[in-house]
Amino acid sequence: MPEASEGRLPENVMHFARVLRTAGIPVGTHQVLAALDALAVAGIGRRDDFYWTLASVFIDRREQRELFDQAFHMFWRDPDLLGRIMHMMLPKVEGLPAERDKNHHRLQEAFGRGAPEAPKLEQEAQQEIEIDAFLSFSSRELLQQMDFESMTGAELAAARQLIARLRLPLREVRTRRLVRDPRGARIDGRATLRAAIAGQGDIIPLHRAAPRTVPPPLVVLVDISGSMSRYARMFLHFVHALSNNPNASRQRVSVLLFGTRLTSISRELRQRDVDVALDRVAARVKDWAGGTRIGTCLHDFNRLWSRRLLGQNASVLLLTDGLDRDGGAGLEAEMERLHKSCRQLIWLNPLLRFDGFEARAAGIVAMRPHVDLFLPAHNLESLADLGRLLAAPPPSRRAEARAA
Repeated sequence: MPEASEGRLPENVMHFARVLRTAGIPVGTHQVLAALDALAVAGIGRRDDFYWTLASVFIDRREQRELFDQAFHMFWRDPDLLGRIMHMMLPKVEGLPAERDKNHHRLQEAFGRGAPEAPKLEQEAQQEIEIDAFLSFSSRELLQQMDFESMTGAELAAARQLIARLRLPLREVRTRRLVRDPRGARIDGRATLRAAIAGQGDIIPLHRAAPRTVPPPLVVLVDISGSMSRYARMFLHFVHALSNNPNASRQRVSVLLFGTRLTSISRELRQRDVDVALDRVAARVKDWAGGTRIGTCLHDFNRLWSRRLLGQNASVLLLTDGLDRDGGAGLEAEMERLHKSCRQLIWLNPLLRFDGFEARAAGIVAMRPHVDLFLPAHNLESLADLGRLLAAPPPSRRAEARAA
């Protein structure tokens, strides 16, 4: 149990909040202050009261319960802590649940960050190094298939480096404009006439042209609500690599974030340095990790941005889990309008990582009929598949209608 003295309890609660934040639970300063106020009312005489008081303040989603429980028992000196750690270190004969293993990775890193160094015996130091290597090891193949939500900070950094090195070839579409091409099927009348005037009409060389090809506009809509926070951050690294492709025009990639409001960050992502770009995004966006109003934000996009961004066979990438705070009100009509305004609408949903995924939420049910492709976006492998998909020509809607 924590000490009840006036000076130590706030400090310990603050350090505990830092551990939770490092492990992946979004905990802010206002929650720390609220926890201290709640402890002043509930008291710390009983361990169960202390546990549930902190849990009521720091936990806002059901999936955070397991991570909070392990962090609490480790931080507040559980008598059975040694037994729990030894159980985690044993060979996985029976197998640990995936969620528990994921949480242990994140907690191991959270407790290890910023810990003061203490003198150790040579044998103890060697054993600690071996355990740390076992817990943090991840080869490139494992990293490709690892869920972003289960990655430690070091693994996320490695994943960002892999994304930055991606060379994403974007497909190109024909336009009505012509460019000079010696093997073009069309005769460039203007260039031919200029050559005839320069040669005084003695010899008239024929100049040929072909239709110009350019990457089609790409519009990216990213959900930045609390449940999508980590996936949105990694996907922005992917979009930055996509928009800064040497073979692509950065002016033809538009990115908008939505949570409770719609925010355009296309200008910020045109910065070549991804760290500088995301710092500018963080300074601009005010509703990160908040609620989700998908229908309202799509209505604002269709009303204010659709006409200027969705021309010239534009494709739309929509990253969201479909969990709408408004219960899907008006969402079906906005999705239908968005689908009819673009060439191809691709919905990327991290929930598809679950084998038994079923569309039961009202928002998902409303959105599903109005998308061309429904794909996962939860690891590096899924992003690589998306890159290959964007490089391939999309099937015509006439062919899709015949297939249906």
